[in-house]
Amino acid sequence: MTVTRIYLPLDGPGLRRLQVTGRAGTAPVRAYAVTPALERANPADRLEEELEFAALVEAATAARDVAGAGKRVVAAADVDSALVGSPSGGSGPWPSSVDLSAALELRRVVSFHVDETPGGSDDDLLWYDVTEIDEVVRLTS
Repeated sequence: MTVTRIYLPLDGPGLRRLQVTGRAGTAPVRAYAVTPALERANPADRLEEELEFAALVEAATAARDVAGAGKRVVAAADVDSALVGSPSGGSGPWPSSVDLSAALELRRVVSFHVDETPGGSDDDLLWYDVTEIDEVVRLTS
């Protein structure tokens, strides 16, 4: 199985649903990943890590709409590439936009990225391992 790293913005209820049910979202699920459009938009970024960071930043920016006044949360996950497709209805302003054809499963999440303070800047996210989901839920409640 080929995998794609995706970044999924979550709000508090979505994070708790992922914690309790092991699943987040209803297909199609809007997420963010390294795409050809993102590579074209960032021609100076040659390393995969730089492009992944750009996708994470776009997901964190989109998370502002999801989180409202709370802390932004982005789940990073490695999903089956067959589940990742072009976004329905266009990508909007985000070249890293993708749609997942199935809900995100907790077993695919590798980490969470969370604002240190509500309304933090895009590059001011704290990193938590997936095993720390209880702490992430506590921080965002």
